Amino acid sequence: MKTFEIYKIRDMELKNRIVMPPMCMYSADREGFSKDFHFVHYATRAVGGVGLIILEATAVTPNGRISDNDLGLWRDEHIEGLKSIVEESKKYGAKMAVQLAHAGRKCEAEAEYIVAPSAIRFDENYRVPKELSKQEIKEIEMHFKEAAIRADKAGFDAIEIHAAHGYLINEFLSPLTNKREDEYGGTIENRVRFLKEILQDIRKVWPERKPIIVRVSASDYAEGGVDINEMINIVNQIKEYVDMIHVSSGAVVPAKINIYPGYQIKFAEKIKQECNIPTIAVGLIDKVEMVEEILGNERADLVALGRELLRNPYWVLENAYEKGIDIDFPEAYKRAFM
Repeated sequence: MKTFEIYKIRDMELKNRIVMPPMCMYSADREGFSKDFHFVHYATRAVGGVGLIILEATAVTPNGRISDNDLGLWRDEHIEGLKSIVEESKKYGAKMAVQLAHAGRKCEAEAEYIVAPSAIRFDENYRVPKELSKQEIKEIEMHFKEAAIRADKAGFDAIEIHAAHGYLINEFLSPLTNKREDEYGGTIENRVRFLKEILQDIRKVWPERKPIIVRVSASDYAEGGVDINEMINIVNQIKEYVDMIHVSSGAVVPAKINIYPGYQIKFAEKIKQECNIPTIAVGLIDKVEMVEEILGNERADLVALGRELLRNPYWVLENAYEKGIDIDFPEAYKRAFM
């Protein structure tokens, strides 16, 4: 079964095609430090056989957090706690990535001010953000670069840049949230500039052997916003700096979305085909038969199970056992799979 096949990207070799995507746990302390919960949470999924674990959105600045209890990588002191999670999880054969993020106008953490490409709030429940100056844009790009250096020191095998779900980079990409009239707004080339410069900076400091993933929202589900065709254009402009695209959708503006199992797979498939780049499919996927269909029909290269891995950390082990697949079950648990 393709679900349990090895997959290699750059020097990172995954023992199977299952990914745990970033899911905010809102369980860090108010200074962005990981807690015992994170250690247990991620190591448990590693024991459960997941091939690639991507840690939740980890902020590059204090006012880039979604909440006061988000993980951070804006200080060197954050490295130690994350490193312990990485080292423990790797003992069980998982590869580890971290999602570097800035919440932009969707920051709900306690902060003096929040920022965005334009001074437009998400909705009436959010504050009006400060429009970033060009100097401030450069400073945030530097923060992403410095966070990538810290991520490498923590031992992560890959990094994912969060350019989806209505957070700062996504806000630059969408014409619904980016009304700038300088070189960071207007044309699609200008709206991509912020993301492209972040990726260019990170490539200078991130080890050549380690992959860079970008999470995108393939559709804004709103008139005048980004659709799949424009996202293909965006991906084509950054793909020389990127190894894989993690394909999600929505959340840059309030919108009605028809959600059903696999509702985002079509976006991953089209980006894979049109941009000739590996993709991760995600979106209410829970059955191994569904994973096999996605991989077997080459609609994506990896498949992320979010809610399902929250419900069942041992999804990989259980499905391998039920399908008679010979995998390396954890020594302490082998008697359960004999």
